[in-house]
Amino acid sequence: MTGRRQALVAALAAAMMLTGCGVPTEDDPRPISVGSRPDPTTAAHTASPAPGVPVELLYLVRDDVLVAVHRPAQQTPAIDEQLRQLLAGPTATEREAGYTSALTGITVTGTVEVRGGDATVEIGNRPDGAGRNDEVLAYGQIVCTLTSRADVRTVSFRLDGQPLRVPRADASLDDGPLTAADYTGLIRPA
Repeated sequence: MTGRRQALVAALAAAMMLTGCGVPTEDDPRPISVGSRPDPTTAAHTASPAPGVPVELLYLVRDDVLVAVHRPAQQTPAIDEQLRQLLAGPTATEREAGYTSALTGITVTGTVEVRGGDATVEIGNRPDGAGRNDEVLAYGQIVCTLTSRADVRTVSFRLDGQPLRVPRADASLDDGPLTAADYTGLIRPA
């Protein structure tokens, strides 16, 4: 009977090994994305979305740096709508999580023109005290938000139809096309 028991145990072990734990097998290996753990206080808005899921990506300010915030959307928003949402500032949930905006006092006339991947934003007025400490964050919010879109490579600003020199992260002023790379020193992961 010991021989029969050994055969039965061997057969059960083989069956368990063949069926595994219910995880299907794959013929080819696939990469596994290992990201940082999301902040539990902001996971609903900052977690990276599943591929193909529309989101509205906005750059807000938290602890004096720019942070990308993912908001669920029914569809990818038009550029004007995305800019309006950015100018509206953080939601109540985002404010509770410590997000703010440096865009107070900056008026965008509502015109964002995109030609060949280059966006031009018309500023309605420059806030009093231009050159304030958070002005670089304000323009960085706009540049990083708009260049996160597939259809925008660079952003320039105009005031009264004329090129506007705006601050970059290195404190220099530039009226040329800007990218998120101009604000790299101010961007932090969520």
